[in-house]
Amino acid sequence: MAKKFRVEITATAEADLEEIWEYIAQNNSGAATDFILQLEEQIDTLERFPERCARVPESRLLGERYRHLLIGPYRAILKIAGDRVIVMRVLHGARLLDTKMLAGLAK
Repeated sequence: MAKKFRVEITATAEADLEEIWEYIAQNNSGAATDFILQLEEQIDTLERFPERCARVPESRLLGERYRHLLIGPYRAILKIAGDRVIVMRVLHGARLLDTKMLAGLAK
């Protein structure tokens, strides 16, 4: 049986989800809600095999081994810490990470 991880979402990632909803809702609030539900479902799948997610290209620059789960045009940035998967941010795929974006988040 595969190991099960506890998925935690930082307050910053929760705020990211709210911003995504607000952005999409400018045109269609129903579509915004549907997309956020889809994002949350995909994030929940991280409890099984989070290692399937590729390391972010910025990992070498950040000095950490962050991974990302790609969901449509967005990516959930995560870190595996023991039996926990910590979702640090949820960003548009065109945005690059930097140390300021991740500063102060869960270690």
